[in-house]
Amino acid sequence: MKIFKAVVLQPEMIQKMTDYFKYGKKEIEQLKRADKRLAAVIERIGMIERPIIPDIFSALVHSIVGQQISTKAHQTIWERMKRETGKISPDTVDRLSLETLQQFGMTFKKAAYIKSAARKITAGEFDINSLHSMSDEEVCLKLSELDGVGIWTAEMLMLFSMQRPNVLSYGDLAIHRGLRMLYHHRKIDKVKFNKYWKRYTPYASTASLYLWAIAGGAVEGMKDYAQKK
Repeated sequence: MKIFKAVVLQPEMIQKMTDYFKYGKKEIEQLKRADKRLAAVIERIGMIERPIIPDIFSALVHSIVGQQISTKAHQTIWERMKRETGKISPDTVDRLSLETLQQFGMTFKKAAYIKSAARKITAGEFDINSLHSMSDEEVCLKLSELDGVGIWTAEMLMLFSMQRPNVLSYGDLAIHRGLRMLYHHRKIDKVKFNKYWKRYTPYASTASLYLWAIAGGAVEGMKDYAQKK
């Protein structure tokens, strides 16, 4: 089976990362049995290599930095932070001033979010390691206690750091686009979304990889059936 490399980071960044979201024969066979249209897409695309950041705090900082900016700007700031700090951890970030964080190229608000998270973790007010023992719902609620972290960010951390197997994000626009393209819907409401999430369960995270690939144009000839405004 061929390998499709998801375009979520610049090539230079991917080359420096050796960790990818792990899935295989078990997940693929289950999804193929559950959905014929998705099965056809899986056959056409093949395996997907999607980079992950195993350390939750690093992944959190990476996610906050990348909010509402281009991939290129995101990469530049991230590489600058790694180069200057040596290691992105609660301790190293907590020792930095807001001004220093801003000098990496991020906004004051993002710097404040990152600084606040680092302070809470180093002070023992937020146990980031406890997330591993929580359910998906509990992880979302817990992470939402941090400034600048909403449900979507929590779901992305569960996917691309914690590698939770059954995440399909209703708040992700590309997931909506992928669903519209695959099933020829003009709109994805909560009822339709929940129907597909149940169909993909317990491997909705793997299905998410393919929906993102579809949304990104990985399957020639597929179009978006979204309602025209």
